[in-house]
Amino acid sequence: MLLPENTKCECGHQNGVGTILCESCGKPLDPELAKSNEVLEMRYDGVARPSQKANPNFIDKIWNFFSSVKVAIYLIIITLVLVIPGAIIQQANTFLSVNFDPSTYYKETYGTLGHLLYLFGFHNTFESWWFKTLLVLIAASLVICSIDRVIPLYRALNKQQISKHLSFLKRQKVVYSGALPVSQEGFVEQFRQVLRKKKYRVHSNGQALLAEKYRFSRWGPYINHIGLIVILLTLVFRSFPSLHMDDYVKIVDGDTVPITNTNFYVKSEGFNIVYYENEELPENLQDEVRIKAFETDVVLYECISYCDDVTQKPELKPLMEHKILVNSPLSYKGFRLHQFDYDLTPRLNAVSPSIVDKVTGETYGPFYLSMFDPEQYYEVGPYSLTIIAKYLDFTIDSSGEPTTLSNNPNAPAFIFNIKGPGFAESGENYIYFPLEKDKVRFAQDSINRDLSDLIDIRVLDMEDVQFSKATTYLNVRYDPVVKYLLIGAFICMLGLTMGSYWNHRRIWLRIDEQTITIAAHTNKNWFAMRQELATCLKQVDIDVDQKDLDNGGNKT
Repeated sequence: MLLPENTKCECGHQNGVGTILCESCGKPLDPELAKSNEVLEMRYDGVARPSQKANPNFIDKIWNFFSSVKVAIYLIIITLVLVIPGAIIQQANTFLSVNFDPSTYYKETYGTLGHLLYLFGFHNTFESWWFKTLLVLIAASLVICSIDRVIPLYRALNKQQISKHLSFLKRQKVVYSGALPVSQEGFVEQFRQVLRKKKYRVHSNGQALLAEKYRFSRWGPYINHIGLIVILLTLVFRSFPSLHMDDYVKIVDGDTVPITNTNFYVKSEGFNIVYYENEELPENLQDEVRIKAFETDVVLYECISYCDDVTQKPELKPLMEHKILVNSPLSYKGFRLHQFDYDLTPRLNAVSPSIVDKVTGETYGPFYLSMFDPEQYYEVGPYSLTIIAKYLDFTIDSSGEPTTLSNNPNAPAFIFNIKGPGFAESGENYIYFPLEKDKVRFAQDSINRDLSDLIDIRVLDMEDVQFSKATTYLNVRYDPVVKYLLIGAFICMLGLTMGSYWNHRRIWLRIDEQTITIAAHTNKNWFAMRQELATCLKQVDIDVDQKDLDNGGNKT
């Protein structure tokens, strides 16, 4: 159907270009539509949408593209299809191991298909640029679709006229037309009272009547859209590191470790597995080992100074203590630390080495050296040692520089600046490997050059070696915007409820001499609308079968 260009109605109302039905009287403006007897399309009561603008420019074409419901559906379908692989394969950000290499893992685990998924970014689906872009496009489509339709809907509902053109009434889906049973004034008032008892808001001018109820339900879909937009934008904002964190920390009993990208440290006072006592178990389970709870006593600290200075020990302020259980995380200012996993495998926790003077044969020490939280400065006999670097999993990179492979003490190494007999006044650097196998592996003598002729730092007794009893893994979550997901979900439910349990109903009445024409319209549930109108007519002594109201105006 061609949109009319001459939009001025015979009633004198000037309508916007593209309007199908007069905003005032409802008469069809398109000549072809005026000649037809088909039921009128009442979407927005015929008011033109902004996307129906004549001679659109470039901006208008972009608006028109996103205002299409089909485009929104296609975007949603594309997004759902693309996230399926990400929902099936394990995402890269869920791996705890720092040695995890996605370029090889997915190929080894899932074969060629897994390698292709990795190349296209499906290993990090929900953090990928294309996923965020699709969410933004869907949100833009929802916004534009809503604005494009809410404007004409508002105009149509806000500018309703009591008296409508006869052709508008007779081409509704539910219509009654017949002889006036009583006087004009008496019938309008009588019908008005009947409709008011049905909870309609009624307006009349003596010869015509407009009754309406549940108009608010028409806004339900747009409120639902607002909720969806809030949810989509929240998902996009959650990708910013400052607004979302889902990380893991590994703590050996007794150690204090930093929480990545925060100013907090957490210390494990000890991990413990609690078992059920025999009398706590039912008879059929007694004498069996049953775990009751996993618990970690932790202390949360805030770094006050030297937080980013690796040469200084950070100054920490204790904030709170908490016993973390599986369903009882530590919570502080939006941060939540959950019990995630544990490892009872013994790990090197600390050593107490001694310094052997190879020139005199004297032995000095031992001194306590923690793998995770060592002192920065030691005085051992005539020697002073300052730690200038620490590597928990020592290796040499491709450029020949020392680096660490992980935060696990698999191959610990410490670089000391040592001052004392036989050393330069400014001190000289010495690499110490607590594990003898690493000393052989990395050829300490060649690394330390001639220093090995002066001293040797080594553990003299196994009693000077401490192994940790347990390692606990905590899941660190920070998600301050998650409340907006709940707000968006609530708004969605509100919109769905409004649109699902109520329907907008309107009844028009017009009297022409001794003939009355009554038409009804609803946005859904036509059978109930037809039955309600038939009931109202019977109360004003017009006995009509509800089935005869189906487009009745076109039958006379």
